[in-house]
This record gives sequence, structure tokens and C-alpha cells, in this order.
Amino acid sequence: MAVIIDENVSASLEEKLGANVWWKPDLDKKTLKSLCIKRSGPGILYVSLYFIALISMGCLAYITWGTYWSILFFWLYGTIYAFSGAYDHEARHRTLFKERGLNDFFGYIFSFMTNFEPVRWRWTHTLHHSYTLHTTEPLDFEIQVDRPSKLFKFFVSFIPFGPLLWIHQSYLAETLKNSLGIITPVIDQCVPKEHQWKVILSSRIHIGIWASIIGISFYFNTILPVLYLLLPTFYGNTFFALCGLTQHAGLPFNVKDHRVNTRTIILNPILSWLYIKLEYHQEHHMFPMVPWYNLPKLHNLIKKEMPKPNNGLISAYREIFPAIIKQAFDANYEPPSRIKEIS
Repeated sequence: MAVIIDENVSASLEEKLGANVWWKPDLDKKTLKSLCIKRSGPGILYVSLYFIALISMGCLAYITWGTYWSILFFWLYGTIYAFSGAYDHEARHRTLFKERGLNDFFGYIFSFMTNFEPVRWRWTHTLHHSYTLHTTEPLDFEIQVDRPSKLFKFFVSFIPFGPLLWIHQSYLAETLKNSLGIITPVIDQCVPKEHQWKVILSSRIHIGIWASIIGISFYFNTILPVLYLLLPTFYGNTFFALCGLTQHAGLPFNVKDHRVNTRTIILNPILSWLYIKLEYHQEHHMFPMVPWYNLPKLHNLIKKEMPKPNNGLISAYREIFPAIIKQAFDANYEPPSRIKEIS
């Protein structure tokens, strides 16, 4: 299996291997080593603030239940809840905290919140980093954007409850299949056979929790448990989808250069907190062992070798929307490479 090139690989070896390795910026080894040091303090702060904000919106939604204000507070609650996907991602990398146990514990919580079965995603995410946006074997199962683009599906994905139209094709549907003992192609190709039983067990736990929450709602004749615990990622999806799709949407497939197939954007402080610095996505893909709180430092160290990042979501989607629309009619269309901007 190909892997992202290690920082110790020399430039001469890169030239020798050519297309078999990923492009990497010039970064001092000692500096990189210092950036890779894990700390728990930032994670404890961010996770605490995250749950304080989530619980606060949840309480306001309950207090105002039965009024129009509850719609606003449930939307805010769902928006914060949906960003659990970013925290799940960092826990999966085991960079949310220094301690492995804390990463795994919160990883299971956040993975349920974002409807990602954790065992499957740990294996496929490794493949995603090794073969970002590759469409041939080995396949990047994690990011497979439709080509030609399916415009209706793409734009509806930003609308609250829009993703429910394709719930039968969602990761939740995959988890349901796995819970029934059905080994889907992604599990068969990505997860070693000796670990596939863990996927089945974890999927059954996830579906069991879903079924219990639905059962409680029926028993007490209230939709509140479902609104609080099962549906937030579907009605609070807008901003997380807007942030998440900037990572790779509209960019070329099968290119071993993260400057080409990955996008970094600069977000405002609130979205950056919710997204836990994942907007520095080129930097994250090039050096995945660098914890999230050091990505801004890494960005500043290598920015002279990198394309200029998009300044905010509007800037990013001025590029993404035209590319996606053109790819709906020409599957081979690729936007102009921003590498040309580097002096």
C-alpha cells in the first residue's frame, strides 16, 4: 500500500520515485517534530466549550418548546451537533487529546453523534489519506464525489432535512447493513477480515441505540428524544456541509499533490472553533500527525510554497459552484490549478 511520504524521505528520493510519492513542502525536521507534540489542554477546552454551547442551545430549545423560538434554538442546537463530525475526525486521528483513552472514549461518542461507525472509519480514513480522491484501486471510499455531478443532490445537501432524501444511500444505511451481518464492499476491501467482527458489533450498538431512542419516543409519546439525539445532523447540516465540502469538492481526481486535490480556507473564529481547525485541510493532509491546534502554525510556516487559501466560505464557493456545475455536463472538467499562483 502506498503511504503519504514521511518527512525523513530526502528530496533526491522524491525525484527518484517521481509520481509514486506525494509532494511535500520544505519543512525543518525539528520544527515538524515540535509541531507533532500532542497536548490535552486544547482538546479539553474545545470539547468543554462545545458541550456547553450544545447543552445551552438544547436547554433554550426545551424552554421555548411550543413557540416559534424553539425552531431557532433547535436549528442552533442541530448546527452545533452536526459539527461533532469534526471532533470525531480528530479523535479518529488520536490528536484531539494526548491520551489515547480519551481520544477513543470521545471518539465513540462523537462517532455516534455524526452517524459514523468508528471501526470502519478508522480504516477508511487511513486509506483516504494515502489515496486522496483516487478513483481506481485502491479506491478512496471516503470521498467519492459524483462525476458527472448530480446537481440536485449536491445543492439539496445544504438544506435542513435534505440529506434524508438519500438516507438509503447514507453511512447510516451502511451501518444498518453491517449490523445485520452484511459485509459491504467498503468493509470487505478496507477492513482486515480479523477486524470485521468489530465493525458488525459496533454497528449493532449504534443501531441498538437508535432503536432505543425511537422506542422511548413512542413510549412517552414525544418526539423530543429523536429531535435531540437522532435528527440534529439532518436538520442542522447546513454549515457543517458548507465547511466539509470545501475540502475536496470540484477538485481533480487521481493527483498525488494535496495542493491540487485539497483546499484550505480561512474561516471566522466561530466556525473555526466549531470546525476545530479542519479548514487547514491541505496542511492536515500533508502532515496528518500534526494536531489540529498546530495547523495554523504549520500553515504560516509553509504558506510560501502553497496556493493562496480561500478567505471564507463565499470565496471558496465562488470556485466550487462553477466547477460542480461544469462537471455535471463534462465529467472530465477540472478547475485551473492554483499552484500557478506560487511564485
